[in-house]
Amino acid sequence: MSEGPSNNNKLNEEQEDTLTNRQGHPVTNNQNLRTVGNRGPAVLENYDFLEKISHFDRERVPERVVHARGAGAHGYFEAYGTAGDEPVSKYTRAKLFQEKGKQTPVFVRFSSVIHGGHSPETLRDPRGFAVKFYTEDGNWDLVGNNLKIFFIRDAIKFPDMIHAFKPDPITNIQDGERFFDFCASSPESFHMVTFVYSPWGIPANYRMMQGSGVNTYKWVNQDGVAVLVKYHWEPKQGIKNLTQQQASEIQGTSFNHATQDLHDAIKDGDYPEWELIVQIMSDDEHPELDFDPLDDTKLWPEDQFPWLPVGKMILNKNPEDYFTEVEQVAFGTGVLVDGLDFSDDKMLQGRTFSYSDTQRHRVGANYLQLPINSPKKRVATNQSGGQMQYKLDRAPGQNPHINYEPSILGGLKEAVQDGIEYTPYIKGNLVRESIDRQSNTKQAGETYRNFEEWERADLISNLVSDLSNCDQRIQDKMMALAEEADEEYGRRLREGLAQASKTGSSQKPLGNRDGDKAPEKAVKKGHDADPY
Repeated sequence: MSEGPSNNNKLNEEQEDTLTNRQGHPVTNNQNLRTVGNRGPAVLENYDFLEKISHFDRERVPERVVHARGAGAHGYFEAYGTAGDEPVSKYTRAKLFQEKGKQTPVFVRFSSVIHGGHSPETLRDPRGFAVKFYTEDGNWDLVGNNLKIFFIRDAIKFPDMIHAFKPDPITNIQDGERFFDFCASSPESFHMVTFVYSPWGIPANYRMMQGSGVNTYKWVNQDGVAVLVKYHWEPKQGIKNLTQQQASEIQGTSFNHATQDLHDAIKDGDYPEWELIVQIMSDDEHPELDFDPLDDTKLWPEDQFPWLPVGKMILNKNPEDYFTEVEQVAFGTGVLVDGLDFSDDKMLQGRTFSYSDTQRHRVGANYLQLPINSPKKRVATNQSGGQMQYKLDRAPGQNPHINYEPSILGGLKEAVQDGIEYTPYIKGNLVRESIDRQSNTKQAGETYRNFEEWERADLISNLVSDLSNCDQRIQDKMMALAEEADEEYGRRLREGLAQASKTGSSQKPLGNRDGDKAPEKAVKKGHDADPY
């Protein structure tokens, strides 16, 4: 005869904080495998363990090829309703800019570029600055860097550039000779090299760095008239950069200081803020300039194309979970809303395919259904299927049998065009050629002269540190580019290389003084120990 339920069952009652598995089953023993006797062996029907460990084995998605190391935050963008002193509607019909005080939610991801997900945030490297605007017309992604220019102007060179900058495929060590081999052979990179090897190549943190869309985009107004536009983020906290020595000192105590700085500032209510500034140019080739306005290795001179404030961004909420938000957030340069458009910038054209293609590889075909990526408005598509689909993008009342368009049987309908369509006229032969106005070193010289003396000194010191261990042919090319940019720039680099020791190795982080000596130092400084 049964004695009735045991009092022990009360211990198994489920509460709000009761641990369960993914099937919703309460887990009563999370400390021990099910075994034959307490010494084992284990049995195959360890369901809770198998579910737990098999999920653990799959906790990571493929790391981003570039921008793997990142930090992020939520906030909002507030429009001024103007571009400088003029109504913004003169240039764009994008709704998020039109009304003064209009707020749009955003998520921002800052990142380093070349190294892996847990690499030090003190390495010499550009920094990513990507903003996802959750607008009333759907998402807009403004994907850029902290520096306003780039190494190359043609997307076909991007894989080669990244290969050269990443660790050697044999030694798995970053190598300055590989970096400069590419850059010396790609003269358009010299302006970016000048920035990256100066203190601007190591921002002090994410809050105190500028941001830029880098590429040239277009704005389109209600009449279908377009202008070229460049985007810049200016930090209200001021700008701070580090010398190589300062960065090395910080790295000795923390490899994630910038992530900590951003998180702590927001947690403490010291919300970081940036002003969004645009430069505007008429949509033509501008033959009066000595560079092509679509060339992303160039700055647009501020005296010719003034900075026009259009709004501000404030970050006021930390992520609740790093993986769910910062790691799975997915950006794309093709994610534009009405009133924004592409230019013919060849780097932008290549990025627009690559970014979304990467996200489908990393996160899956349905990455846009994740809350961090989905727009904060209705979505209705005829797309379905694919790995990890968990909902259908259907409209209320949509005929579920109709997953195509056009249809007269209750399917989705096209939107009505608001504003005149922008229809640029394009004529020309299909060619594989570089742009005409390259002017590879002029702006690098201007940038060098605009640096303060401590920035110039750190630039030369960092270049000499790495170039002194490179092939002489690479040194000669880099010295020639520096001399072409500015007489003093070239002379100081040449003098520094003439006096530099040639006994080191190029296998070390970019700009690092003694990184190649670290293995030897570790042996000399290591303490002997007996086996145990």
